[in-house]
Amino acid sequence: MGTLFAVFFMEEQNTFRFPSVLLIFITYFSGYLYTKYQYTRHFFKILTLNAIAGIFCAFLIIHNHNEIRLLKWFIIVVLGLLYNSFFLDIYIRKIPLLKVFYVGLVWALVNCWLTLPEFSIPIFLISFFFITALVLPFDIRDMKSDTVKTFPMFIGVQNTKYVAYSLIFMSSLISIFYLKPIYAFSFFLASIMSYIFIYFAENKRDDAYFSFGVETCSALPFLFLLIMEYF
Repeated sequence: MGTLFAVFFMEEQNTFRFPSVLLIFITYFSGYLYTKYQYTRHFFKILTLNAIAGIFCAFLIIHNHNEIRLLKWFIIVVLGLLYNSFFLDIYIRKIPLLKVFYVGLVWALVNCWLTLPEFSIPIFLISFFFITALVLPFDIRDMKSDTVKTFPMFIGVQNTKYVAYSLIFMSSLISIFYLKPIYAFSFFLASIMSYIFIYFAENKRDDAYFSFGVETCSALPFLFLLIMEYF
């Protein structure tokens, strides 16, 4: 989903290249495996796999891009490690209320910095607000099991939804003024669908509602773009 979200902005900025897409996919997938399996007996296998993936990504960047892209990628990877690594005394996921903004930050950096020659503030804000909003329903899902204070625990489920609505609204508003019309409209449609998924987000819902439904929202801008361009 994160890769398709990045591809949406790459297409809009005319920076689409397959090596970049492959780099982003491997980075996201490796990060997912690292986070999911670091407390299991499979962790060292995953760590080995991630080390190989890291070497391949570095080779991919050096062969297809430049040292600046390599540095950008390395910084984003380090930020990912700081999010949730058991060997750190304090990591981002342990800090109350910070998790949602941190995830939004990392995803935004991939879209506005890693694949572009210069840092794009509008793309950063669109990505940051949108992804932060989509992380909030996961806090609603986990509010009975989380050991760290999250927004639903702090301000309640309904107020958390209001925060998410506001973030998506700001993201959509910026996209209207900055993105090309067809991209802005695609993003607007994705925002409507995201509003719906957030509205019906409840702690009692199945995990599939969040892991498939809410998470798919980040891919919707690109999917709506495909529908409008080719169908």
